[in-house]
Amino acid sequence: MRLLVTQMNLVQAINDALRIEMKRDDRVIVLGEDVGRVGGVFRVTQGLWDEFGDDRVIDTPLSEGGIVGTAIGMALYGLVPVAEIQFADFIYPGCDQIVSELAKMRWRSGGEYASKMVVRTPVGGGIRGGIYHSQSPESLFIHVAGLKVVCPSNPYDAKGLLLASIRDPDPVLFFESKRIYRAARGEVPPGDYVVELSKAKVVREARKMDRAVTILAWGAMLIEAMTAADSAQEEGIECEIIDLRTLWPVDIETIAKSVRKTGRVVVVHEAPKTCGFGAELVALINEHCFLHLEAPPVRVTGFDTPFPYALEMDYLPLARRILPAIIGVSRF
Repeated sequence: MRLLVTQMNLVQAINDALRIEMKRDDRVIVLGEDVGRVGGVFRVTQGLWDEFGDDRVIDTPLSEGGIVGTAIGMALYGLVPVAEIQFADFIYPGCDQIVSELAKMRWRSGGEYASKMVVRTPVGGGIRGGIYHSQSPESLFIHVAGLKVVCPSNPYDAKGLLLASIRDPDPVLFFESKRIYRAARGEVPPGDYVVELSKAKVVREARKMDRAVTILAWGAMLIEAMTAADSAQEEGIECEIIDLRTLWPVDIETIAKSVRKTGRVVVVHEAPKTCGFGAELVALINEHCFLHLEAPPVRVTGFDTPFPYALEMDYLPLARRILPAIIGVSRF
């Protein structure tokens, strides 16, 4: 019997996950700026206030430290908050609460208290958002012990990963690539399902290992990697593409299995290159796969500058920048 599915975009899939979990568990609370009547700046929470009311969909003041701090307090009292930060660029006023309190609560209490909560926020460029609405700060939070970091690339994963994140006993930062909020569409089953955290997915397998390249990507850059791989195939280069899905804890087993086959790897991310998550991935690949490498790993990333407005499509590591890296690695 074929499971019924429906076409959704990323916004609809995330909204569906929130609604399902709020119906299933009356401890789940949504809070953030304009998440109520307005439905959020990207309308991700649209309709939830009408269905669940003021007590469970809470419009907050413009205070990221207040949003996160309030959510931590809720979590300590047994609620399950899902806090929205309107743009990831504005998460920094809440960093002290996230880094000093949220990430450490389980550890400092010897497991007696847990901050079971999710912080959702849109990340990345490509919408003409300029310097204050286009950043990708994932590596800052991956560096903090005690946090899990997730970034889906498609509606199916977005729904399943968010449901898994809300149910996870640890705090999760759930990054949503705003550039593909409505551009990424796909089949999403109705009802409840989860996508396991810390499990990457091979979304494109290399059929031939001669000159094959492993590409690691997540979020909006997964789509760019797929486009570049199509062009590389015309050049006789096979690409095996891995969608990390959960950035931390990362699924190094799936990554290493692919790299040991191909011997070549390209990492793609929007954030600046220096100290970006790509650097950690390259270090892990060297530790696990050094004797299998046929070429030095290559990173295709944003530049080490603030995010530009007029030149954002030159800044982003789109397919036209990924393809030369694939070709160069394959010919090394």
